[in-house]
Amino acid sequence: MTEISTTFLDLALSKKVARSALKVSILVGSLLALINHGAAFVNMEFSSDRIAQVLLTYLVPYCVSTYSSVKAIQGHTEKIQD
Repeated sequence: MTEISTTFLDLALSKKVARSALKVSILVGSLLALINHGAAFVNMEFSSDRIAQVLLTYLVPYCVSTYSSVKAIQGHTEKIQD
């Protein structure tokens, strides 16, 4: 059987994983941003600190989704190679 050698970074940057993580990030990040910063959105109160917090609110689900996808792909690949 052919050896599939794909690093974590290669998989994380692949189009399929990145697209999936982006979708999750938009959905989950938007929900969390509304929950955590909804009043600020309504009142149009945006400081640089708040903007940074909102950006992190989108970054965290992106990272979690990417990590989960890559680990699932690696686990599946290991089972196939065994």
